[in-house]
Amino acid sequence: MATAPGQSLDVAEFLAARGMTRFHYHLLVVSCFVTFFDGLDFSLISFTLPYLRDEMALDETMIGLVSSAAFLGQMIGSLVGSYIADLVGRRPVIIWSTILAAVLTFITGFADGPWMLIGLRLLGGLAIGGLLAPAWSINIESMPAGKKARAVTIIMLGFSAGGAAAGQVTNFIAPTYGWEGVFFVCGAATGLLAAMLLFTMPESARWLTAKDKPAARIAALLKRFDPSADLSGYTRFHLSDERRTTARQDPVSNLLELFRGWLLWITPLIWFTYFCSSFAIYLKSAFGVLFLEELGVERTFAADISSIGGLIGAVAGVFLLIFTEKRGPAWIAAAPLLGVPLALAIGSGALLSGPLFIPVIMIGAITIGAGHAAVISITSIYYPSAVRSTGGGWASFMAKFAAVAAPNIGAAWFLSSQQAVLDGYLFTGLCLAGVVVGLMALAVFARRLEADQQAAKPATAFQ
Repeated sequence: MATAPGQSLDVAEFLAARGMTRFHYHLLVVSCFVTFFDGLDFSLISFTLPYLRDEMALDETMIGLVSSAAFLGQMIGSLVGSYIADLVGRRPVIIWSTILAAVLTFITGFADGPWMLIGLRLLGGLAIGGLLAPAWSINIESMPAGKKARAVTIIMLGFSAGGAAAGQVTNFIAPTYGWEGVFFVCGAATGLLAAMLLFTMPESARWLTAKDKPAARIAALLKRFDPSADLSGYTRFHLSDERRTTARQDPVSNLLELFRGWLLWITPLIWFTYFCSSFAIYLKSAFGVLFLEELGVERTFAADISSIGGLIGAVAGVFLLIFTEKRGPAWIAAAPLLGVPLALAIGSGALLSGPLFIPVIMIGAITIGAGHAAVISITSIYYPSAVRSTGGGWASFMAKFAAVAAPNIGAAWFLSSQQAVLDGYLFTGLCLAGVVVGLMALAVFARRLEADQQAAKPATAFQ
């Protein structure tokens, strides 16, 4: 690569020209470990809830509070963590969030009553919520075109795998060592991951460029993508494929950046779609085992169904993105569209005593998981690198309204009887219909944003 003193390098073109490198795969693997343990710690409460309910004599109201505490923490953590990640970088936020999640998960094993449990899960949610948007951002900003959304889906496969593993870990540990042992083991394992991240988690080259960080720091990171590249002559770096932001590094300015141009329409549609998808997935996550118990399924088998269905759904989301990433978000709607009639069929009660009940439950869980994984993959993809984490954080914040509401509404409306559980499945079908509508509208404005970016690219190539 020819260089000249003082020459400015287009980081976007540098990354695009190299396609998928070994360093990309390194980042994906490390990120999957991060989200795996994030999902593991977060989902433990769902699978240990039957044990906690029996030991602490939790009523329906307290069950809802215990289940929603971590979601409330995530709401706050998603804003704080994402803002800090746009301010100081993705790497430090991911590492510190993992450390805090490990400590708080371990301490949860010492909870001696529901209020202490609620407090610890609230604090744990702060760490988990602060981690995800920076993890999405660093992968979107590092991957070549056509693989950005897919990369987010792959790392969120780690989250779903962790959530699924929580069911198996609980089944293995809780019968012998109690629910406390589950939190002790998982907290310690997450602590080991945090130590590993100190040596393996990189920073985002795009974020460094967007924030005008020192050229030597950017060049050193780009060399990890291509060790043979000669970058010694470059003193400036820029991004030709995205606009420069006018944000003043404060939360309000960053928020306003999410509504510039076509983002004025895209951002609310992302929030609405993610809200509907989150309500469906977290209602299933919080009460999937209890729902199936009420419908006559044995507890450990219900945990297996919930965890395996979630894992397959996450894998299906990856394959869904392979076919849809270049065609726009409308194609993602295929999964929730299939899930609507399945949820209605379960909610009608017609399948309860028949051989199709378990298969339909499983397929329904897969469609919810696949659609949710795909929706997550596009929540940060439309924003400039300087505020991308903020965009993902606000989307996560809005989605957590649904995540908080789902356990509380579920406990109040959908746990009291078998018919109430069936009503819960009918409500899930309504949420999936909202996801379909949101994705179809989002596709229209996403195409317009892309057209404007392509038209402006030649004019900004050497800013």
